[in-house]
Amino acid sequence: MNREDLEHIIRAAADITNEYEFVIVGSQSILGPIPNPPDVFKMSAEADIYPLNATHKADAIDAAIGEGSPFHDTFGYYAQGVGPDTALLPTGWQTRLQRVQTPGTNGRVGYCLDVLDLFMSKAAAARDKDRVFCMAMLQHRFVAIGPALDQVSHMPLDDEAKRSLRARIRRWTKALREQGHGVDEG
Repeated sequence: MNREDLEHIIRAAADITNEYEFVIVGSQSILGPIPNPPDVFKMSAEADIYPLNATHKADAIDAAIGEGSPFHDTFGYYAQGVGPDTALLPTGWQTRLQRVQTPGTNGRVGYCLDVLDLFMSKAAAARDKDRVFCMAMLQHRFVAIGPALDQVSHMPLDDEAKRSLRARIRRWTKALREQGHGVDEG
């Protein structure tokens, strides 16, 4: 998925729900703060999205332009209607959202996660695909190690989970260095 595809999803979600503002979480929210990222960040065909002021309408998005829909079959990408609890995010993430509002969104607004908040969400999820995504964010210097480690304290996790998250980020950093990649210390 690229930025134009995301704008199309925002526009289509607005047409379906008659809503004006949407929140995009998940990997494709990177297309807000970084409109043209390297290909490794554009591999997903889905955008996780929900209407900001009518979260109950996310199911309508999923039904109309979700996976396996005619929209998906036609364009090769789709929306997954989600909710505000889908992603585990650091305190204050709403104040750092990146606004996407263009002619391609028909003037409607998509709010994408800040890159550090996206990184933290993916690092906390800790699935294999999240590890790959986070390590690419570190490798491409979209996220610096220092701020990421500092942000752990703002995650809604217990102390043990925070220790584990810090260790995970350090392991990824060490692996990148061992592979010969530089990382931003921040």
